Amino acid sequence: MNTQRPRQDRRIFFPWEGRGGLRRFLAMGRFWPVLVLAIVALLVSWIAARERRAAGERQTLVVLNRVRPAVERYLVEHDGSCPAQLSDVLEYLKAPELPRDAWGRPLRLLCPSERSGTEYVLMSDGPDGVAGGRDRIEY
Repeated sequence: MNTQRPRQDRRIFFPWEGRGGLRRFLAMGRFWPVLVLAIVALLVSWIAARERRAAGERQTLVVLNRVRPAVERYLVEHDGSCPAQLSDVLEYLKAPELPRDAWGRPLRLLCPSERSGTEYVLMSDGPDGVAGGRDRIEY
């Protein structure tokens, strides 16, 4: 009679190396729900960030549209001369203080404008706050 035990394989495998390979590892029931939840969370956070930015841009355009008539009224009443600063048009806004953009920064008024065909440029520095940056919002 043979009293020796059968020899067992004592190698150590990563989960994707063992019997069945990578296909078996990915087929594990616990792996897919975690992967799907992670992908959904990333997608939702990406969409939310884009929507926050778009909402800020829309809100800033509303503010610019509210300030624009006051600047135009100032220009008409002062024979086309530009205000020294945006706070000079505050009396035409009928507001206690100058409105700010969606990110809490003050608006900018460039008068006279460097562009042909426009007297002034009313703008916000945008989400990044860089003066004249690529994401500025102008009206």
